[in-house]
Amino acid sequence: MTLLSKIGALGVLLAWGGLAAAQSADAPAKEEFADKVRVLAETELLSWVEDPIIIDAIREQNIRNEGMTNEEVDRLDKAWRAERKTSHKPMIWDLLDRLHSILLRDRREGSDGVVTEIIVMDRYGLNAAISDETSDFYQGDEAKYQETYLIGSDAVHVGDYEYDDSTQKWQTQVSLTVNDPENGEPIGAVTFGIDLSVLK
Repeated sequence: MTLLSKIGALGVLLAWGGLAAAQSADAPAKEEFADKVRVLAETELLSWVEDPIIIDAIREQNIRNEGMTNEEVDRLDKAWRAERKTSHKPMIWDLLDRLHSILLRDRREGSDGVVTEIIVMDRYGLNAAISDETSDFYQGDEAKYQETYLIGSDAVHVGDYEYDDSTQKWQTQVSLTVNDPENGEPIGAVTFGIDLSVLK
């Protein structure tokens, strides 16, 4: 690489870093948006995943994954993350092409840009339905799962305003426990990415 090329590349990196820092500095505090996001999630968005197609998908995956070991979870998560780096993604494409994921994608596309992504998790924290490709397959080590499903049926978690690698947008995430409509028992969790610049 020539000196001019190095200088050019450095300029791009500095510009990007400056933009990211500026956006981060301008990010609203959580208390400024948490209540609005929480109300949106509880009064409108949660009903999206109460569709029988989504509920059945979670139930079926919970049965299928019962007894799964930590080693098996880790293997699946590593396989998912490895596929993200290639053009051939059978595991990711399989989930994206299922009816329940297509339904989520339709919901996201009909939100006028407010919702940037939807991730539905089973009781073990694994992706059960997704609107878009996620950074990883296992969400069980993150607040979106630990602060919802593990807390109880009425749990809601609102995240910080930050840059998300999956959507490549600045957003917050709001997550809720998903309950079985037949008995009210928690069966999984759901996360919605929310673009605050679009949310009115």
